[in-house]
Amino acid sequence: MKLFFDEAQRLHNPVNFLASGAPQPNPEQPGRVQALLDGAKAAGLTQSTTEDHGMGPIARVHSAEYVHFLQHIYKRWQRIEGGSAEVIPNIHPDRRTVSYPKSAVGQAGFHMADTACPISEHTFHSAYWSAQTAMSATNDVLAGAKAAYALCRPPGHHAFSDLAGGFCFFNNSAIAAAHLKQNGLRAAIVDVDLHHGNGTQGIFYGDRDVLTVSIHADPIRYYPFFWGHAHERGEGDALGTNLNLPLKMGTGDEGFLDALDKGLERVQQFGTDIVVVALGLDAFEGDPFGGLSVSQQGFAEIGKRFAQMDLPCVMVQEGGYLCDELGDNLTAFMSGFQGG
Repeated sequence: MKLFFDEAQRLHNPVNFLASGAPQPNPEQPGRVQALLDGAKAAGLTQSTTEDHGMGPIARVHSAEYVHFLQHIYKRWQRIEGGSAEVIPNIHPDRRTVSYPKSAVGQAGFHMADTACPISEHTFHSAYWSAQTAMSATNDVLAGAKAAYALCRPPGHHAFSDLAGGFCFFNNSAIAAAHLKQNGLRAAIVDVDLHHGNGTQGIFYGDRDVLTVSIHADPIRYYPFFWGHAHERGEGDALGTNLNLPLKMGTGDEGFLDALDKGLERVQQFGTDIVVVALGLDAFEGDPFGGLSVSQQGFAEIGKRFAQMDLPCVMVQEGGYLCDELGDNLTAFMSGFQGG
């Protein structure tokens, strides 16, 4: 199996984020890259070159207004007297249909869902190449590979069509699925990250041609709070194409795998051609976020379950934060998939 990654993805280096009202060191650090690269190569994956597919695949998912914002906001922010080193919003609209301000501060509030997605000098460049990495892995599978791994960093599943959030800027999993749809295929996104893929859900909530499944810590008391509840099923003609499987905090291997089996059953019922695996590793029992308790062997079993579907898979990296076992967890998942 090939892994795709571009060195530009290391450049984004966020300093802080706000959690429970307190500034904390941002855990979405460039150091994640090396741990994941080592883990992928330990599983026998071979690195391949990420190609530049341009803005078109990104623009299928994200608005031109939002792309312009991400591309230019950092330089604009530097002109604000007394402004912070990173772009961090301090005001948000109550709905998406409000007037659109010219102010950099106002646009930051409009296009950034929370304080966990600070924008710095290299954010746009890294996010752009993260999206190209997802595209390169997707094209590898379209060309006949059984599976490919996109080491996407920064991650993407909290990004809506015109809204960054939760360390995410471009929604790499959604970009992959939209590209598959463009090629006439039925895609299912199965998100196994600790946190609900709210941006992914939002992008496809009214799209009957893409199935979204998410297994995550119950948002009733956990980020992202407002999305990811079991009653959210899609809307209009797409009713029934969104499946959320929230889990009680601390759920371990057995409960997670039971939920995964339900999700994969829905994937089969959808008539899926290709699966996009939104591969979060932060459900691990030792992850810094500590919401669920999946073991390393649990990740191997998750990989095995995907392999047993006998469908092509594009694996897009989402969360999973620095701990001693991060790379080993990826190795376990990939080994389980390749052995399954």
